[in-house]
Amino acid sequence: MSTLATPPLDASPASNPTAPDRSKLTKKILVLGATSGIAEATCRIWAAQGAQLFLIARNADKLAAVAADLKTRGAAYVGTAVADLDDTDKHAELLSHAINSLTGMDIAYLAHGILGDQPRAEQDFEHAAQILHTNFVAPVSLLTWLANFCVQRHAGVLAVLSSVAGERGRKSNYLYGSSKAGLTAFLAGLRNRVDREGVTVLTIKPGPVNTAMTAHMKIRKADVNKVAATIVKAIDAKKDNLYVPGIFQPIMFVIRNIPDRIFKKLNL
Repeated sequence: MSTLATPPLDASPASNPTAPDRSKLTKKILVLGATSGIAEATCRIWAAQGAQLFLIARNADKLAAVAADLKTRGAAYVGTAVADLDDTDKHAELLSHAINSLTGMDIAYLAHGILGDQPRAEQDFEHAAQILHTNFVAPVSLLTWLANFCVQRHAGVLAVLSSVAGERGRKSNYLYGSSKAGLTAFLAGLRNRVDREGVTVLTIKPGPVNTAMTAHMKIRKADVNKVAATIVKAIDAKKDNLYVPGIFQPIMFVIRNIPDRIFKKLNL
């Protein structure tokens, strides 16, 4: 794994003389996992605001389609890179390229993750390890580099999709939940380190949202566009934590405080 602690980057127009001068435009946003349902909906709002976006995702065809749509919606600039974000050795080069393309960065929005297959993970450690790597190890690598970049500049927002599933392990999704619990704890510690440097870390904890990832779930799900609008407002307000929809904050308070002698008998 490569060392990402000290990003050797001066992301300014002068450092990339071939880049167009977009220095006076607002909201330079890096989106990691840009083809996820929540990320795409959020980017549509930013595009309508005239933001500059750099999108990173694994599926080239889907990424191209998302980028084209955002351009038609009013984005001032849309750059893209096809990459497997699980490949941590390439993160430093990838992030440097993305931020140089944007000629800076105001917001990094991390929506990279997988739900995984809980029954399979219970029997197949390799699949369990994949869930943990994609949802925890890879984001830690990305966020370490991005946090150090922001600290050097005493500015920036790191907005990260975790999940209410990380609030307490449940038999139906404890591999996914544990990966998100680890991510939430990491973000809390990172916030404690970098907040005094002028950097905001926003932990976003969605409940079930109506996207392709949850299409198979026969439960009530939140509208993705409403979720995205709430996320944009929380980023603008530089909040620390966000439950979305908001009803999940009291719901998870109750779930966290059910005694184990009762909780272990529940079919959750």
